[in-house]
Amino acid sequence: MAVQWDVGYIMRKRALLNGDKTAVIFEDQAVTYKALNEGVNRCAHFFQKKGMKKGDRVCVLMLNCMEFLEAYFAAAKLGIVFVPLNWRLVGPELEYQINDCDARMILFHDSFLGSVDLIRTRLTVDEDKFIYLRGNNPMMPACPDWANDYHKSVSGMPVAEPTPDKPVEMEDDLAIVYTSGVTGNPKGAVLSHGQTYFKCMQVGIYMGAMPDDVVVAQMPLFHSGGLFIVATPTLFGGLTMTMRMGFDPNQFADDIQRYKGTVVFALTTMWRMILESGKLDQVDISTVRTVVGGGERTPPSLFEELCRRGLYMQQGFGQTENSAMTLVPREDVQRKMGSIGKSGFFTHVWIGDKNGKELPPGEIGCILAKGPTVMSRYWNLPEQTARTIVNNILDTGDLGYMDEEGYLYIVDRAKDMYRSGGENVYPAEVEKVLAGHPKISNCAIIGVPDEKWGETGMAFILPAPGQKVTEQEVLDYLQGKVARYKHPRHIKFVDDLPMTATMKVKKSVLKEQYAKFNQ
Repeated sequence: MAVQWDVGYIMRKRALLNGDKTAVIFEDQAVTYKALNEGVNRCAHFFQKKGMKKGDRVCVLMLNCMEFLEAYFAAAKLGIVFVPLNWRLVGPELEYQINDCDARMILFHDSFLGSVDLIRTRLTVDEDKFIYLRGNNPMMPACPDWANDYHKSVSGMPVAEPTPDKPVEMEDDLAIVYTSGVTGNPKGAVLSHGQTYFKCMQVGIYMGAMPDDVVVAQMPLFHSGGLFIVATPTLFGGLTMTMRMGFDPNQFADDIQRYKGTVVFALTTMWRMILESGKLDQVDISTVRTVVGGGERTPPSLFEELCRRGLYMQQGFGQTENSAMTLVPREDVQRKMGSIGKSGFFTHVWIGDKNGKELPPGEIGCILAKGPTVMSRYWNLPEQTARTIVNNILDTGDLGYMDEEGYLYIVDRAKDMYRSGGENVYPAEVEKVLAGHPKISNCAIIGVPDEKWGETGMAFILPAPGQKVTEQEVLDYLQGKVARYKHPRHIKFVDDLPMTATMKVKKSVLKEQYAKFNQ
C-alpha cells in the first residue's frame, strides 16, 4: 500500500511540535517554525489559485531567501515538482532546463529580471505564471507588467493547511535537480519524497543531531548540498539554521560566534577563503562540535589548518543522483586523511568491476551504490537512466578503491582517466599533489593526444594571487611525489578556470580550448 506522506509534512509537524522555536535565522532575522509554515501555506494556496496541480513543475531562480523555502515546502505539500535553477547560469542554459522539465511556472528574484525577460517568450511557462520576487534593494525595478508580484500575491492567502488535488505519496516526484553539466547538457536527477526522508535521517546520523543544534551554512539552496544536505535535514530535525543570501568568509566566521554554531557545513573552497580571511582566528569557535565539508580535492594542509583550530572536517562523498553517500567519522579525520569515508546508514557503497562484482581491498574499480537514497531516474532520459542505474545499483561514474577497514578513496572520474604508454593515469591524483604547491591556487589536468605515448597530460594551472610560477617549478614539485609517466608534458598558466556551481572544473571546456589551440 502506498504511503501518503510528503516532505511538506516536515513543516506541518514542526509547526505543531516546535512552533515557537527558531527554524531559520535569515540575515539576522529569526523566523519560527510556526511563521515559516504559515508562509509555506500561503504560497501553497497561491499555487492552487494559479491552477498548479500535482505533477506540474515549478522552477525557482532565487538567491537564498525565506521565499525559496516557502516555495519548496509549498510545492511538496501539493505534489508539485520543485526545480531549483542555478542562478549562475546564463540565458540559453536556463532556457534549456526550464523547457526540458516543461515547467508551467517560474519564481525569480529581481536580480534575474533581465535573464528571464530575455528568454521568456521561448519558455514553456504559462503567460500568467511568471512570479517576480522583489528583494531589499531599492534600486531594483518594480514588478514588470508581464509578471505577478510574489509578496502581493501571497499576502491575502489563507494560513490553513492546503489540500492537494490528488494524494501525494512517498514515491512521487519531489524535485528535479539538474547536474552541474561538466560534460554535455545537464541531466535532471529526479528525487522522490521518500528518498528525501531517508536522506534527512542519514544526514542526522552523520552530524549526531541534537535538539539544540545551531547549523551554520551559507551554501546555495539551488544546489543539492544546500537544499538536501543542509536545509531539509536541519528543519526535519527541528534544529535552527542560519542562512545568508550569499557566501561571505568573514560573515561566516562571525556567524559561528554570534549564534554559537554547533554544526558547520562548508565546501573546501569556502574553507580556503575563510582561512585566508584570517577571521577564524578572531572569533570564538569553541561551540562547534561537527564540521562537514569537502566536496572537491582537499589538500592535507587544509585539514591540518582546521585541526589546529580544533575543527575536524569530516569529508564526505555524494552526487546529485545520490548525495551524502559517505562520511569520514570525526575520530578518523586525521588517521584516514585522504579518505572520503564509510557508507552511510541508508547507503551501501562498494568497489566493483564492469559487471558490478565486488573487488577486494586496494583494487581500483567503479564506485557503485544502492539504497533508498538513490534518485528515481533522470528526467526524460530513459536510456541514460538504464545505463546509470542497473538492477537498482547506481554507477557513480567515479573510480576508487577501499582499504581493509572499508574506507573509500576516490581516484578519479572514469571519463577523465587517460592511458599514457599503456599505463592508466588518473589526473585527480596529480591534481591533488599540485594543490599543495604554495604558488598554485587551482589546477586541472586533461589527457591529450601524443604521437609517442598515445596520450599525455596537459595541466591548466591557476597561480595563487600575486604569485608567479614556472613550468620547471611545477615539474620539480612533482618529482618523487608521483611517477614520471604521470607528469603532464604540457603546462598552460591561466587567469581562471571554468567552474561548475559546486566548484568543480569543467574539463569539457578545457578539452574544447585545447582543440582550438591545435587547429
